[in-house]
Amino acid sequence: MNRLLIITTIPGTIHAFLLPFAAHFRAAGWRVDAMACGISDDAECLQAFDRVWDVEWSRNPLDPRNFLAAPQVVREVVKREKYDIIHVHTPVAAFVTRYALKDLKKQQKCQVIYTAHGFHFHPLGKPLKNAIFQALEHLAGSWTDYLVTINREDEAAAKKHHLLPSDRICYMPGIGVNLDYYHPDLVPEAEVARVRQDLGITTESFLFLTVAELIPRKRPRDIIQAFAALNRPGVHLALAGPGESQIVQEMRQLASDLKVKNQVHFLGKRSDIPTLIKASIATILASEQEGLARCVLESLSMEITVIGTKIRGIQDILEDECGILVEPGDIPGITQAMDWVLNHSEEVQTMGKKGRHKMENYQIDHIIKLHENLYAEALSHR
Repeated sequence: MNRLLIITTIPGTIHAFLLPFAAHFRAAGWRVDAMACGISDDAECLQAFDRVWDVEWSRNPLDPRNFLAAPQVVREVVKREKYDIIHVHTPVAAFVTRYALKDLKKQQKCQVIYTAHGFHFHPLGKPLKNAIFQALEHLAGSWTDYLVTINREDEAAAKKHHLLPSDRICYMPGIGVNLDYYHPDLVPEAEVARVRQDLGITTESFLFLTVAELIPRKRPRDIIQAFAALNRPGVHLALAGPGESQIVQEMRQLASDLKVKNQVHFLGKRSDIPTLIKASIATILASEQEGLARCVLESLSMEITVIGTKIRGIQDILEDECGILVEPGDIPGITQAMDWVLNHSEEVQTMGKKGRHKMENYQIDHIIKLHENLYAEALSHR
């Protein structure tokens, strides 16, 4: 029996991306375990994996816990359980795990695979910060058997900077989107009407939607400012995603100051994302940094146009007339894109259908097959 250990910093990453992989490989006869901070208290993860392991670390790369007890926990579990493949995700978990196993993996004959959900060094990053993170990735590359990148820019950067030999750097188009779940025909019109009613939006009103955590690198302020500049009283904007109370309050105050508070809706974390997307005329993501924006994949899968920034992980998806690209920080550009969407309904529908077709290459079954191939290759090199 092959043994796979999936490691992330927090269980949320597993919920967002990795449960289908656990289900697939367990069904194929693998033992699949998981490790994350606080995972033993997560009921869904307890059900999804054969075993789960807690480890004390933080999403903050400067937190001293990351290099105190965590490496020893990783080493002890891997040494005892004798995994064939250890697949790490998210920066802190990936670096600490690879550091912890650098002297053990040859002895254990395990293969360490790292999926980079967007390197911390990127063209818009500050030079010193880029240099530090690039150096850390180069160091950790020597402890890694395979590196998976999920956008073309990171693939090119990994090869340019020789993070691993080129034949050990694998591009995969994302981490998978379920086209059966995100399907425009599977959301009843009654559900769309309910959402609009809850928001106080008439059937004649247009809704723009942002699905993203309210954090600075997602630049929600840009979206609110661009929406206010649109100056269309019959149009609404909804922001779906968690955020610290202080940031949410700041965004509410901004909407109030710009006199659009009755048109801007803060929805928090939602479980009905397909319905919200279908209720929208377009979705907007103004990020300055992404790995591969999952919400963009979800929107295109629902045949809804996306206004996104011209950065890695968004540009890959929206090129070929599958969406509208603007430069990061270009608030007038976002306003112009919103205005264009409102005035070109036929072109918008065509764009959405192109996007849905493009998503076939990003669908979860295809990505799982790519993982099967990678794992088979990795096992052959043990």
